[in-house]
Amino acid sequence: MAAERDVSDTLLFEWERGIPFIPWTIIPYWSIDLLYGLSFLLCRDKQQVDRHALRLLTTQIVSVSCFLLFPLHFSFERPAVDGFFGAMFDALMGFDKPYNQAPSLHIGLLVIIWARFAAATPRSYRWLVHAWTALIALSVLTTYQHHFVDIPTGALVGFLCLWLWPDSGRPPLADWLPARVSDRRRLAIRYGLGAVAAALAGIWLGGGGLWLLWLAAALGLVGLIYAIPGANGFQKEQGRHSTASLALLAPYLAGAWVNSRLWTLRHPQPNLIADGVWLGRMPSSRDMQRGGYRSLVDLTAEMPAPSGNWQYFCIPWLDLVAPESAHLAEAAQRIEQARRHGPVLVCCALGYSRSASAVAAWLLLTGRAPSVEAAESLLRTRRPGIVFSSAHHRALAELATQAGFLSGEVHV
Repeated sequence: MAAERDVSDTLLFEWERGIPFIPWTIIPYWSIDLLYGLSFLLCRDKQQVDRHALRLLTTQIVSVSCFLLFPLHFSFERPAVDGFFGAMFDALMGFDKPYNQAPSLHIGLLVIIWARFAAATPRSYRWLVHAWTALIALSVLTTYQHHFVDIPTGALVGFLCLWLWPDSGRPPLADWLPARVSDRRRLAIRYGLGAVAAALAGIWLGGGGLWLLWLAAALGLVGLIYAIPGANGFQKEQGRHSTASLALLAPYLAGAWVNSRLWTLRHPQPNLIADGVWLGRMPSSRDMQRGGYRSLVDLTAEMPAPSGNWQYFCIPWLDLVAPESAHLAEAAQRIEQARRHGPVLVCCALGYSRSASAVAAWLLLTGRAPSVEAAESLLRTRRPGIVFSSAHHRALAELATQAGFLSGEVHV
């Protein structure tokens, strides 16, 4: 269709004119076809086969849709090539014309295939998978098949499909039910507006400013997470985000970490609340070792947790959204469970809201505070600056009415 329309639009940077043409890289470029077929043999069960197929199919649907909506043309003239490599180029040109540029379908599929091979390869040999994947990615430039912008946009599509179709668990968008909590809807809209602003700024700046589109994609995805799947959309397990979540949300995750450090710059240390339970910001491994904590209760969905020789409990909650009473009860039970093994640090990004409400719930359910007001007063005495909204107070009050039933579970 692009050929019939005589498409001539192209998108490239001037520095790309210095990229050399390297004929032998047609071999790694072609190798993706073999790896595409072999990747299905690495799936461990029926669900993985289905999810892998859905990833590949979704990548093709999204990419081809972009080719139809925004057709582009590759602008460099490929030098003549003879011999074996020339024959491979001739075969490629028989069906692969200089169109279908951004996002690169080759790169989108490569991301998905790489994830499958990396997961199935022993750690000691995984570097080979990474190295060959990087060579395939580089080959789309050195075979004069794609311009640079096609690579990050293709990777974006590939990682998005990894996020949409995880190997295990329900897909994040399986239930198309918008959030009923007003705070989540409000924040979803704000993140969506931020995504639009970042995208417009990137397009207006052009050149290196186009990297703002990565920030726009991250903010847009965060808005979607707040609107539909909630904290599970961050795909954080055992303190680490999935590869797809990490790649897609990297600008947002980095910003969240920097923000947590700036806000707590004058008070980085945690505070002892009662009976070996400490309250503070997300610690580093050094913080955990220096404090002698035996357990970490992590209430964040957006920040990676340090790993080490301590018990780890992850209860991911969305930032700036008050938890429900049932979630508070779960957190209280985890805190009490962790406390039996020694000092425990309860943390969120800053240590002033999510983690504070969890500790307040623990104080209530273990009888250490007779009321919500008493729990809050104790927290403010030990860690000034905690922030409870009216929604936090309502959730804690609801929990307090059930304390007689739930405290038995905590004291077991």
